[in-house]
Amino acid sequence: MPSLKDLRSRIASVKSTQRITSAMKMVAAAKLRRAQEMAVAARPYAERMERMLGALAAASSDAGAPLLAGTGKEDTHLLVLVSSDRGLCGGFNINLMRQVRQRMRAFDQEGRTVKVFCVGRKGAALVRREYPDRIIEVLEDVAKPVPSYEAAVDIAERITGMFEEGTFDVCTVVYNKFVSALTQTVTPQQIIPFVAAAAAEGDAASAVEAAYEYEPTEEDILEALLPRNLSVQVYRAMLESFASEQGARMTAMDNATRNAGDMIDKLTTNYNRTRQAFITKELIEIISGAEAL
Repeated sequence: MPSLKDLRSRIASVKSTQRITSAMKMVAAAKLRRAQEMAVAARPYAERMERMLGALAAASSDAGAPLLAGTGKEDTHLLVLVSSDRGLCGGFNINLMRQVRQRMRAFDQEGRTVKVFCVGRKGAALVRREYPDRIIEVLEDVAKPVPSYEAAVDIAERITGMFEEGTFDVCTVVYNKFVSALTQTVTPQQIIPFVAAAAAEGDAASAVEAAYEYEPTEEDILEALLPRNLSVQVYRAMLESFASEQGARMTAMDNATRNAGDMIDKLTTNYNRTRQAFITKELIEIISGAEAL
């Protein structure tokens, strides 16, 4: 049976932890509002960019743009894993790693090569633990204090450079899409080569009824928009991931605070019972001694 001093120390320690988790929950909640606004505001532009490129690709007579046509092979896949740089956010990074692991096993069974571009310290640590030879580059602290478009452009340029060097054939970004503070959905999105059919699906009905003339030509617009679309989609993934991280951390810290409260109640009950037992034991000893005299 633990002593009263041990129980008091344990209660004080859990209370200290509870104050920390409560403070982290409040900080995550404050960041979540701004992050959610940024993620929601970026969605219409990114989605419209995809639909526009889909319509342009369908109308263009030149399908040979590298970012649109790809290499014609699917032998080497690059997974861009967008994770967090900090922990204490529940299953945020674990769920991402589960998706990456499933894709790696599927590609390995098909005899394809898989490489990983890690954006975020925690995701890199998870991949390094299981697939250290698959990592080709790691970027950390790119979302501090918040994700920036300049950082997304830098990442997109790195990916484009690898593609031009023939490092991979297909590139897919894997990130957590923000749904709510309680729900984040792991989303894989192929960005190279651009999937024109899927992007243009929403405009299929209007494309049949309307015909557009482009100036300059569709090929010139595609040449300018395809690299920009890559940056936009990476930026969108970073914003969605950042909002999801704050939501996951807020939920995890809320659960931790509640669990700490439950533990404090149990320890306090145990402390009171132990204290009562000690007092009762001392009274019995006093009474027994008095009767012996």
